[in-house]
Amino acid sequence: MTISLRKARTIIRKALEKGRELELKPLSVVVLDAGGHVQAFEREDGAAPGRFAIAQGKAYGAVMLGMAGTAQMARAEAQAYFMAAVNGVYGGQVVPVPGGVLLRDKKGAVIGAVGVTGDTSDNDVLAAVAGIEAAGLQGEI
Repeated sequence: MTISLRKARTIIRKALEKGRELELKPLSVVVLDAGGHVQAFEREDGAAPGRFAIAQGKAYGAVMLGMAGTAQMARAEAQAYFMAAVNGVYGGQVVPVPGGVLLRDKKGAVIGAVGVTGDTSDNDVLAAVAGIEAAGLQGEI
């Protein structure tokens, strides 16, 4: 199973709404399918154009490693050589910080990942989780 476009759009819409509610800086949100391919992306007005690559890198690391951004950051801090090797394997595409949220269906199967960037990593996670919950899915932060 993978993430539908309808659910991806819900995640993005609700994540951006949460960002506005919390008065966060302009956000960029990407939803990847279980293969790491972009299903949907939006960048708010005022968000830097380079934010796509950061959002995608947060989500890509989560789906490719089966490990959410928070766990990736802990691993990078404990074993920097491991994340350096991972980024070598994946062409530098992994951004191992919070804001990359692994998506699971109701049975716990990985169906993709969400990447949010634009504010602090902790606030990016809050926005991602709001979108994921609104879509009726499980997020692993």
